Order: sequence, then structure tokens, then C-alpha cells
Amino acid sequence: MAANPSPFSLHVGDDVLDDLKARLARVRWPDEVPDNNWKYGADLPYLKSLVDYWRDGYDWRKQEAKLNGFKQYKVKLAGIDVHFIREEGKGPKPMPLLLSHGWPGSVHEFHKILPMLTDPARFGADPADAFTVIAPSLPGYTFSFTPNQPRFSVEQIADVFAGLMTDVLGFKRFAAQGGDWGGFVTSRIGYAYPERLAGIHINLLSLRRDTPMPDKPTEDEKRYFDERAHWMKEEVGYTWIQGTKPQTLAYALTDSPVGLAAWIVEKFHTWSDHKGDLDGYLGRDEMLTNIMLYWVTGAIGSSFWPYYARMHGPWPIPDGAVIKVPMGYAEFPKEILRPPRSLAEKMYSDIRRWSKMPKGGHFAALEQPALLASEIREFFRPLR
Repeated sequence: MAANPSPFSLHVGDDVLDDLKARLARVRWPDEVPDNNWKYGADLPYLKSLVDYWRDGYDWRKQEAKLNGFKQYKVKLAGIDVHFIREEGKGPKPMPLLLSHGWPGSVHEFHKILPMLTDPARFGADPADAFTVIAPSLPGYTFSFTPNQPRFSVEQIADVFAGLMTDVLGFKRFAAQGGDWGGFVTSRIGYAYPERLAGIHINLLSLRRDTPMPDKPTEDEKRYFDERAHWMKEEVGYTWIQGTKPQTLAYALTDSPVGLAAWIVEKFHTWSDHKGDLDGYLGRDEMLTNIMLYWVTGAIGSSFWPYYARMHGPWPIPDGAVIKVPMGYAEFPKEILRPPRSLAEKMYSDIRRWSKMPKGGHFAALEQPALLASEIREFFRPLR
């Protein structure tokens, strides 16, 4: 018999916050390659300014209260305590929706989009499109982490989430959406548990990166393979270290809040559609709150495990497998990789919606929540 969820709220001890402030006050800064400006990694002047604000201006208690504004729970699954947000839909027949984040994200990414999905009428949309949203923290991430717990691959996370939705919460049929690892998890659930799903919607396609170029590629296919070649040459350093020696990196980022911030903020800068104004686009409080969730839980090392599992095991979708459930995709222009539909159709046999978005990047729910919420509503409307 499945365990019953217990209500959860967050309260970080003053001792943890005092320790953090002391560490931020005695940071030991490196020098910087001349004319870095993010070319060689996190920008030193920017990071110094961000740390000054983190130490003296950022209000964690305010952000903590916002997070506690959502109904949160923990439940014992697969030997760990799985954390999730559950927000009830406000409409005539809300559809259950599993919302999955990725790395270096957290459920904090969803704080803007959650009310747009649960209460669409409040935002000028049809109340019949309401969802009851279940947004878990990935096993090993932030609140779904305790020291020395087992590590989880994408396949195992998909099993946990499918169990959460059906065995614990009693949803026999549900919708699923995700980006980054959440896109992989959503696709894996579509492959492994199709009978439970109304459909899947993703904003990062889980296509194999060694997919060969067709003999006669289209212009869109050429564009993708050029993007992929650049990505494999310049942007996968984090993947290799997290996927080969995750324990070594964990020491540095668990001990140094500035190191942790640099590691994550560089991804916000590289992967988002900020057009040169990162603070104005995402906001310092947004980025720091996400970083804080990793810091206060000590979960950064555990969060690396899906990379290790992927590099030392099979691809989450078996070779030649086809995902047959209805699928929708939102392609944001600053996403890290944007495969063409012609390649996606080899894995997803029932693509119902393929939308090229006007703006936004990898952190779609945080960057462009209204655009993503509208896409999710439109895709699932005929599948209810």
C-alpha cells in the first residue's frame, strides 16, 4: 500500500543563514582572464555585485514565505522522501498535470506559471482549461534529498513520478509536461506508462546527441547539426565533469556558496534569452532563490547523478523505440538545442502541436510563463 503524503513547509534555521552570510563575507576571489565578459565562464564583476546583494540585500525569509504559499507535501517513495507541490485547479473539471523541472532548476521555477495553470480565468483564459498541478522536486534535488540517500537515473525518476501520480495520488489518467531533465522524464513516462497519460508536452527534446545527419539534410536539419557541433565543442564541460566525477565537484560547490552561485548563474546567463540584461530579465531574487534551495539542502552533488547515469548507461528511450502518446513541443529560440521536427518524428509518432515561440530560453517557465502556460492549455484542451 502506498504511503500517505504529509504536509511540508520550509523553515531554514537562523544558524544556516548566519553561516551563509559569514561565508559570503570572507569569499576568496580569483583573478579573471582579461576581457572575459562571460566568454570564459562566470563574469567576475557581475558575480561580485551579485554576492554583495546576496549578503546585504537579499531577503530569504520573504522568498521562503512565497514558497510556503504553495501547498507542499512529502511522501515515502522508492526509499526516499519525495517532495511535491500540489495546487488544486479552479475550473469545472481540472486535469491532473505532472510538471517536472530539470538542472540546475527547482520547483521554484514554477512559481509564476502555477497560478496560470490552476486558475486560468484569473489571467483571462478559459476556466475549462484548469489543471490540478503536481510539481515534484526531482529525487536527489533540493527538498527530495537527504544525505546519503540512493541516487536516481532518469528512468528511475520516471518510475517514481508515475507512482506518485497513480499509486499515491490516485490519478489513473494525467497529463505531463517538462523541460531539461523534466523533458527527459516526461518522455520516459510517455514511453514506459502510455496507458496512464492523456499526452505529454515538452520544451526540451530528448533526442540522442549522436543521431546521424541524414544523407540529404534539409536547411533546418543543417542548422541543428551546426548548433549541436558548437554545443559539443564549447558547452558540455559541465556535463562531462558532472557525468564522470560528480563527487569531486560536490566538495567545492557544497562548501562554497560563491562557487555554487558561479556554477549556476553561468547557466542562467548562457541558456536564457536575456539580451544582455540578466538582472532585468530574470531578476536577482529569482536566481538567488533557486541557488538557495541547493545551498540550504546541500543537494548539489546528488543533483549531478542523472548526468552520471546517462553517461554510464543506456539512453532513457531505447534505440528504435517510439513514444506513441500524443505529444506537443514548444521550441523557445534560446533553448540549448532545437532539433527539427523531421528528427523528432522518428521518436514521437503522434506529434499534435509543434510551436516556435517568439522569445524565451531554457528556463521557459521562469522566463516566459504566460507563453508556456498558453501552449500547455492549447495542447491539452482536446485531450481532456
